[in-house]
Amino acid sequence: MMSTSLLQINQIHANIEDKEILHGVSLEMNPGETHVLMGPNGAGKSTLGHVLMGNPRYTVTGGNIVFGGKDITKESTDKRAKEGLFLSFQEPLEVPGLSLENFLRNALRQQSENPIKIWAFHKELKKALGVLQMDESYAERSLNVGFSGGEKKKAEILQLMLLKPRLAILDETDSGLDVDAVRLVSQGVEEYQKKQNGALLIITHSTRILESLHVDYTHIMANGQIIATGDGSLVDRINAEGYESIVEAAAKGAMK
Repeated sequence: MMSTSLLQINQIHANIEDKEILHGVSLEMNPGETHVLMGPNGAGKSTLGHVLMGNPRYTVTGGNIVFGGKDITKESTDKRAKEGLFLSFQEPLEVPGLSLENFLRNALRQQSENPIKIWAFHKELKKALGVLQMDESYAERSLNVGFSGGEKKKAEILQLMLLKPRLAILDETDSGLDVDAVRLVSQGVEEYQKKQNGALLIITHSTRILESLHVDYTHIMANGQIIATGDGSLVDRINAEGYESIVEAAAKGAMK
């Protein structure tokens, strides 16, 4: 029987230059699920996001990645994006001379074989800007150029809402945002999930972005491995106790 899972990460090992960062990571996600990836600094969380997206700086040395039933381990980043993978960055790139609107239209054109209906695109863009409380003039500005940290994060959620990927990896999307900005970003994420039944992998230290989202699974990562998995209540435990007790329990279990 064919698997219905959207993403299967099977014992992935990955290096940057000669240093192995991921030591056999496995994870499975289904459509519509929200997974949270947490862990101490240097655990390998962002590396996993980049490996899933096919960042050429990282070399997969073992295991494989299956997305939508297709092995994408050796696929290029642009092909993974066409398949429906999306990664937000901790530090979004600035692209002078390319407006946010033109970037979105080009990205949508790459996604689809059919021509974009401009009036429908503008209607959807206007609605998404409204959800994020971004002035319509943002669409005409060069991508991320002169944007504040919060505006860059909102611009990425705008991309998420319009591109409608099958799986969105949000890497520290809530970092550096004030309470109001986190609330608006959360609304954008909710809107995406509601319309697309999209899956979310949220990489975070903070848990503010999770407050208005239903979390299906929480994974704790340390030293390049997933050492614990639970439901949303594991987030509360981390907030109360920190990572140390979980890391210690995992180490004891590995020694038995």
